[in-house]
Amino acid sequence: MKKILFVTSEAHPLIKTGGLADVSGSLPKALAELSQDVRLIIPNYQGLKLNNDVHTLFSMRVDNMDIKILETRLPDSSIPVWLVDCHEFFNYPGNPYTDEEGNPWPNNAERFSFFCRIAVICAMDKIGQHWKPDIVHCNDWQSGLVPALLSLEKDRPATVFTVHNLAYQGLFSASRMVTLNVPGQLWNPEGLEFHNMLSFIKGGLAYADCITTVSPSYAQEIQTSAFGYGLEGLLRHRKDNLIGIINGIDTDQWNPETDGYIHQCYNADSVHDKVRNKTELQHRVQLPVNENVAVFGLISRLVEQKGIDMVLDCLPEMVNMPMQFVLLGSGDKSVEIRLQHLAELYPDKIAIRLGYDESLAHLIEAGADIFLMPSRFEPCGLNQMYSQRYGTIPIVRKTGGLADTVIDTSTETLANGTASGIVFNDAHSGSLLEAIKRVMLLYNMPEQWRKMQVNAMRKDFTWRQSAQAYLRLYENLNKH
Repeated sequence: MKKILFVTSEAHPLIKTGGLADVSGSLPKALAELSQDVRLIIPNYQGLKLNNDVHTLFSMRVDNMDIKILETRLPDSSIPVWLVDCHEFFNYPGNPYTDEEGNPWPNNAERFSFFCRIAVICAMDKIGQHWKPDIVHCNDWQSGLVPALLSLEKDRPATVFTVHNLAYQGLFSASRMVTLNVPGQLWNPEGLEFHNMLSFIKGGLAYADCITTVSPSYAQEIQTSAFGYGLEGLLRHRKDNLIGIINGIDTDQWNPETDGYIHQCYNADSVHDKVRNKTELQHRVQLPVNENVAVFGLISRLVEQKGIDMVLDCLPEMVNMPMQFVLLGSGDKSVEIRLQHLAELYPDKIAIRLGYDESLAHLIEAGADIFLMPSRFEPCGLNQMYSQRYGTIPIVRKTGGLADTVIDTSTETLANGTASGIVFNDAHSGSLLEAIKRVMLLYNMPEQWRKMQVNAMRKDFTWRQSAQAYLRLYENLNKH
């Protein structure tokens, strides 16, 4: 049994802004189910949704501030969660990283360096718990200083650093080194310095015993200039300590057999019942109810990374096909306006819902025939896995986790029972349109279509597989 301290800035269902929270809420549970001793540490934000008892574990003074380590449980589990309670840094409303206007809190460097220092104190068993982890597993830039600070400790635990999205790096002015109390020996080009800026993420990339990222393909991509954001040289240098492990999905929450949000539950043996969700979706978004047209779904942030511009380029041609298009998302205001304009022009073909609606998201996954996910880059991605689980055929670009989880449909993959989607290569609308035409041909071949749906629905996207891969990694680390 390994003792694992999981260091994260967010964890579902306590607090969530993105995919990091899903991993931090699911992976520790999956590790605990494999009989590992896991604890989470997270800042005690004002916005945490706490429904279990909270008690004080330890009190101390750090930098002339009164700090408490509080303890609660991760909901629906017995996993202890340690909350770093510091009013000066974490007792803010709303989002962990930004104010109501979406601007980063001006003291984020101080807040998260402090969190990292407290995590190190806990990891070195200096809070009177007689519990010292074998592994400290850190995630994204907010916990990037932990491996760097632990590198200076004697008899330290092994460290793992997971990159969920390299685009977010925690870059701050070099002058912050002084105010943050970061030891000077970490300030060098091989350490925390990045073009004369202080880089939190480099703390993880340069000092962790092992770096992981959330898909094997993304682990390769971030070693190139196209995806490395200036860190590709360091990542190539550390390639022997870099591994990609695909995320799982929450198979309780996303399960077409038991989903309370959808109109008709179904499984791979009753996939013919899926059509009832299609007619319910058409009804809900006020499109003409028609079982025979192909319904395309898209749930996404409306930003360039997600390839929404390519979708906009394709829609004028798509409306001439026997199809309907349902989109749920928000983001770039100019994109929102263009989408709404197209919905007004083609009210029988296009339905746009701005914002986020959990029940509609589930109904789109269950009710659409095809799911569009033409991302320019995608470290892991979740919707392509939800779609396959719901027998909704994804169209994805060959990048990151999309390349690793969707098998392109060809004569060969149909024959060997692996075909589960449509994969295209180039990040431009011409390639996406070709993929859409391919999917329309397949949609009109019911036998092949059913085969693809069943292949997709029978794939294993559980967290157990990912947890077993992490456990093998932890065991190898402790052998060195």
